[in-house]
Amino acid sequence: MERRGIEKIIKEAMSVGRKTLAEPEAKEILRLSTINVPESRIVKDVTGAIEAAQELGYPVVLKIISPDIPHKSDVGGVALNIRSAAEVEEHWSQMIYSIAENNPVAMIEGFIVEKMAEKGVEVIIGLIRDKQFGPVVMFGTGGVAVELMKDVSFRLAPVTRQEAFEMMGEVKGYPLLTGFRGTHIKDLGAVAETIVKLSVLFDKMEDIKEFEINPLIVYEQGAIAVDARAILE
Repeated sequence: MERRGIEKIIKEAMSVGRKTLAEPEAKEILRLSTINVPESRIVKDVTGAIEAAQELGYPVVLKIISPDIPHKSDVGGVALNIRSAAEVEEHWSQMIYSIAENNPVAMIEGFIVEKMAEKGVEVIIGLIRDKQFGPVVMFGTGGVAVELMKDVSFRLAPVTRQEAFEMMGEVKGYPLLTGFRGTHIKDLGAVAETIVKLSVLFDKMEDIKEFEINPLIVYEQGAIAVDARAILE
C-alpha cells in the first residue's frame, strides 16, 4: 500500500471542503492499495472521449464524474459496451440530456472512459465506521440488486484471510462463486485478498468514513473493481 499517495488524495479533497471522493480518486486509492482496476482516461468533451476510446480499444464504458451524483446509473450517467466512435457520440448526447433532465443542478467535472470489463460474478465490498463497533467490513452479492437482496455479511476491520473466506461462505450468493449449475469456480483467493487489503486500508486511513466497491467482478482467475466510491470524515 502506497500510504503517501493515498494520504495526498484525501488531503487534497479535504483542503477544498469535499467529503466525497470522485470515482477516479477512489479507484486511484484502490490502485495504490494494489487492488486491480480497469484502465481508464478522464476527459472533458466528446472529442477527448473518442480519442480515449480509440487509445484504450473498444468496447469501452462512459461515465459521468460529478460529486452531486453518487449513483450514476440512476440518472443515465453510465453507458456500457460502447463499440465505435459513433456510439460514443450517441451515448454522450443521451447522457448529457438525461442528466440535464434528472439532475439539472449537478456539477459535472468530466467523464471517465474506461476499458469494458468482461462479465463475471459481481460482489460488493463495503467499509463503514460504526459509532458503536468502529471500522466494519461488509461483503455480499453485488451489482444493482444489492439494496434489494441485502445478502451480506460483516466483520470488524481489519480482517484476516480466513475471516474473509468465512464472510464469503455466509452469504446466500456464495454458490455463484463456487460453481453454480455447472459454471466454473471463481477465484475466491482474489476476493479474499481484496477484502483483506481494503480492510487494512480502512484501519490505517482514519479520514475515510465509508468506502465501497460495487461491483468487484470475479473471474476464474483474478478480480477487478469496476466502480468505487468513498466518503471522508
